[in-house]
Amino acid sequence: MEIRKIVFCLIAGIMAQTGFAQTLEMMQWFNEPEHWEIKSGRLSMDVTPQTDYWRISHYGFTVDDAPFLYTVRGGEFEVKVKISGDYSARFDQSGLMLRIDQENYIKAGIEFVDGKYNLSTVVTHKTSDWSIIPLDRPVRFVWIKAVRRLDAVEIFYSFDDKEYVMMRNAWMQDNCPVMVGMMAASPDGTGFKADFDDFTIRHLPDLRRLQWLKENSSEE
Repeated sequence: MEIRKIVFCLIAGIMAQTGFAQTLEMMQWFNEPEHWEIKSGRLSMDVTPQTDYWRISHYGFTVDDAPFLYTVRGGEFEVKVKISGDYSARFDQSGLMLRIDQENYIKAGIEFVDGKYNLSTVVTHKTSDWSIIPLDRPVRFVWIKAVRRLDAVEIFYSFDDKEYVMMRNAWMQDNCPVMVGMMAASPDGTGFKADFDDFTIRHLPDLRRLQWLKENSSEE
């Protein structure tokens, strides 16, 4: 019994330090696509044609109908996933999304525009904005990571899951539950296949609470 307790503590410690794989089967769909599969920790989906997430600015329309597999987190966390896809039409995209509601969300990943791959981030608070980092060549896959701390979300990308580069720092309301997960969209196209591997979420202790504990230590 003591050995089992020790093993459990060791596993718990490793998970706390390295994060853990979210059980994809326990996550929920928003705009479930017609065809999708979860196998060996990989989510594959046939992205629904003529779908996207966007609100008002520049284009003048609002859409909120692309596939999104999510779980809910109430505090601070780090989330990352490896994404790949058979992008072919303008604005084909896949990546991570953090979403409070239809007026407040962040999506970040790869977006195919005018025949080129772009690292893309859309931040929406009432209206949407869009920023890109053009890539000089196609990539087979990329890791996207988001770190939610207080009222900010930092977005990073990596081509090897070792060296991460920041692509955006955006505001998001703190102390508010968010839906977090994997999304893909095909606004102009007939859909494509998107794959997501190694989706993980790591809880981060609340920074304000850590500061309070530091200032109110029981040690004399």
